[in-house]
Amino acid sequence: MTGLSEMSTNQKFLTGQAMILAAGESSRFWPLNCRHKSLIKIMGKPLILYLIEALKKEGIKEILVIQGKKRDIEKELKKYEIKGINYVIQPKPLGSGEAILRIEKLVKDQFFVFNSERIDAKEYVKPILKKFNKLNRSGENKPQLIISAGPTKTPWFFGILKLKGDKVLDIVEKPKPGKEFSNLKITGVYFLPKEFFQYLKKVPVHPYSLEEALLNYAKKEDMRMVNIKKDTFALKYPWDLFEIKKYIFDNFLKRKIAKTAKIGKDVRIEGKVFIGEKTRIFEKAVIKGPCYIGNNCIIGNNAILREYTNIEDNNLIGANAEVTRSIFQENCQIHSGFFGDSIFGKSCLIGAGTITANVRVDRGEIKSMVKNNKIDTGLKSFGCVMGKNVRTGIHCSFMPGVFIGENSRIGPKTLISENVKENSLFYTKFQKIIKKNIRKS
Repeated sequence: MTGLSEMSTNQKFLTGQAMILAAGESSRFWPLNCRHKSLIKIMGKPLILYLIEALKKEGIKEILVIQGKKRDIEKELKKYEIKGINYVIQPKPLGSGEAILRIEKLVKDQFFVFNSERIDAKEYVKPILKKFNKLNRSGENKPQLIISAGPTKTPWFFGILKLKGDKVLDIVEKPKPGKEFSNLKITGVYFLPKEFFQYLKKVPVHPYSLEEALLNYAKKEDMRMVNIKKDTFALKYPWDLFEIKKYIFDNFLKRKIAKTAKIGKDVRIEGKVFIGEKTRIFEKAVIKGPCYIGNNCIIGNNAILREYTNIEDNNLIGANAEVTRSIFQENCQIHSGFFGDSIFGKSCLIGAGTITANVRVDRGEIKSMVKNNKIDTGLKSFGCVMGKNVRTGIHCSFMPGVFIGENSRIGPKTLISENVKENSLFYTKFQKIIKKNIRKS
């Protein structure tokens, strides 16, 4: 155990409390937002579980999870029988500030707040506590508010800090390009004194009330910043999953082939590959790690799975299919075709001969439509994103960066070059050709 056990008795953070924000509607995460975005699974576990496990390892004693009225976080995590978790409901998605106010009566003293995607929590807890300890040793008696920050190449997407040394002077949410104070963004980890609730109560409830309360605090009190000194990932859009998946693979994936897995003749398995229980890999398939294949999966003859591919339980990857850097949730079935840099929600059924184009003809950056706005993804390789329960006919083609809403049906031989709303029937209308006899000359 690290972190709390090393702290001396004159320091304030003895309760070991942390709050996880997991109640938002995740509207920018469409079409994968039928449940909270932190419940997407990578390597067999929901993302929020990686955060909880990291906090436990750092000595956090009590975790308060703020969830929506669907209680989907609580339902999922109960499967894992984790001790030391309390759940609080935020009935309406009124922002992080309103969510934090809901735990006021449960908070005993100084406490952490984490966005639900901060699965790399170990990289934050230690430096924040180190700065907190240093401030206390210097003779500071008043409560200390510390936030984490990290560099970003796209400051217009985030809250950006104005600093004097490590002291926070100002915060601007999503500044216009060229108008930002710095390239340091707020990274979703806060170490708050109990007195901060008084600042939250004075701010009207709105999506950015937390940022407004932080700014008001910075103007009157002593707010400090810890620079993580790396471009930390976020989870705002579906394509952010690729970077998070890479972090999980690089830090947690271990080579293992379950004893109950069946590997066919002439199968090639290279690098770090995990293959789960009762999974079958048929003849001449090629798997190039790092890759994760869950339980009860079928990988067909001559299929190719290439690096950073995540296949959850009960998936079928058909014969002659090629998959690279893609994410499949449970119970999907695909047949022959190419599936590159794409994400598939639960229970998608994809017809044979399907192609997900993952690069532009000019090899430029791929843009996607999110809430009627064209967004730069920052990616030059990005296929499609499908919500749960999508069905496609044979020989469909998906252009880079398109999203398909859940429960939609795509007709055979259809080219998809734009987003498809949920519950849609989308197909190419063909002109009927009447056969005629051709006279011989």
